[in-house]
Amino acid sequence: MNRRQFAQRIASAALAASTLPTEAAAATESTAPPFPLSIMLWTVFTDLPFEERLAKVAEAGYTNVELVGEYAKWAEADYPKAIAAAKQHGIRFDATAGLHNGVANPAVRDAFLAELKDALTPMKRLSCPAMIILSGNVVPGLSRDDQHASCIEGLKRATALVEGKQIDGQPVRLLLECIDPEENPKYFLTSAAEAIEIVRAVNHPQVQFLYDLFHEQIAEGNLIEKLDNHIDVIGLIHIADVPGRHEPGTGEINFANVYWKLAQLKYRHHVAMEFKPTGDPVASLRKAREMVANSL
Repeated sequence: MNRRQFAQRIASAALAASTLPTEAAAATESTAPPFPLSIMLWTVFTDLPFEERLAKVAEAGYTNVELVGEYAKWAEADYPKAIAAAKQHGIRFDATAGLHNGVANPAVRDAFLAELKDALTPMKRLSCPAMIILSGNVVPGLSRDDQHASCIEGLKRATALVEGKQIDGQPVRLLLECIDPEENPKYFLTSAAEAIEIVRAVNHPQVQFLYDLFHEQIAEGNLIEKLDNHIDVIGLIHIADVPGRHEPGTGEINFANVYWKLAQLKYRHHVAMEFKPTGDPVASLRKAREMVANSL
């Protein structure tokens, strides 16, 4: 090899090296999930003040948070602090839970509707456009058919409170959730199939199904087929592995296949991590986020 050939090889190597970061960045962009990721806040950083919890969420690389009605215990001065912290860390509140009354018991329907109406005020203040709705427990003496019908009627009545309303430019959505019978054997709505049937009966674009993969894997399984058949009414997905409600990869659910299917189906709503980390929460959340990208 003469000096000219050596110099040409060095130049070629330098050029190739200079393009690697750009190519790597392009590859990272191409595998970024087409759906936004979130964290259900009750599972992590529970020993910290609210504003510090948001900082930890940002440290883990997330920009969305879901609440369970933490604001119900806030004083008036807590709102501006929470809103400022969210803005500082680039975080949005994409959903909340926290209603005490469910839709399966017609005797508490008025209380449920009053709660929902009141909750719209803090939701608007926090720019949080979705409310998670629970069925509540089985009502002694009431038939299953009657409770099923109550869920439909309660959600139909609730649509009158959110019809056409927007928060932060997004339609206000009501998201019906199941809970598996092992976690709560008294809970009425344990089947995703039944919950989806209820949502379809309500037939309103602002009423959707919260598909919690942890609960459904325990209750009935067959997770991906439900995505294939019902992606049009799924408005939120919650992530935790079985058993133990720990991070993806610690149990029996094939989350890589789930994420790939969501991308294939062009799912665009949030996917929220709702697991209890087995190790350092920030590291576990980062790893869970990387798993999504690596699955696409």
